[in-house]
Amino acid sequence: MAERLDGTVALVTGASSGIGAVSGRELARHGAAVALVARRKDRLEQLAAEITADGGRALVLAHDVTDQAQAVDAVERTVAELGRLDTVVNNAGVMLLGPIVGAPTQEWDRMVSLNLQGLLYVAHAALPHLLAAADTGPRRVADLVNISSVAGRRAMANAGVYNLTKFGVNAFTESLRQEVTARHVRVSVVEPGAVDTELTDHLREEIREASARRFAGVEKLVADDIADAVAYIVTRPRRVAVNEMLIRPTGQVG
Repeated sequence: MAERLDGTVALVTGASSGIGAVSGRELARHGAAVALVARRKDRLEQLAAEITADGGRALVLAHDVTDQAQAVDAVERTVAELGRLDTVVNNAGVMLLGPIVGAPTQEWDRMVSLNLQGLLYVAHAALPHLLAAADTGPRRVADLVNISSVAGRRAMANAGVYNLTKFGVNAFTESLRQEVTARHVRVSVVEPGAVDTELTDHLREEIREASARRFAGVEKLVADDIADAVAYIVTRPRRVAVNEMLIRPTGQVG
């Protein structure tokens, strides 16, 4: 049975669109005060206004988590202004597919910077607060949910560095889980397949067209499907840890 998140605080990265935005709204609906972190302040303010209009509480943090100082500041401001930190959803990420041979390496830099370093910076800054929340919080449990991908389980041609980052997220998540689960900080990874979000907007045109052909005829997931999974994970009773959740569209084979 789902538990309410009243009296708790959640931080969601990449909250200006897609999975992050819907996850922020969903956690607020379950009773959490939510810190919304992303670079696009106008989008965050619109989402915060929607949450507030529904009776929730939201904090807008226009921060770039690839900068460690900004990632730390996002966490510290959340605690200072909302009072604590019980849940973190590390959602910010970018997918820049294409062949390894002849690749523009600045795309690799962007993926490593956001998908790995940004996630690590937020997790590192948040962990002391999550551990404290598990000791003193109303639910006596805390959650760190890392959004990975099916690409973290299955390597594919033309996705080499994206695969690298998402395999890394999965490995980091499991290692950290083993460190802190006995202290009731639950560390989980969610691995979506194809989701209809802005993620593909960043692809080069020829890569985007190839991706569209690959999923022609497949009804993709929507952001709400993944946000629902996040909410499921963090609303379990204290005794239940959902370590990993792989979610593909019904029509996606690989």
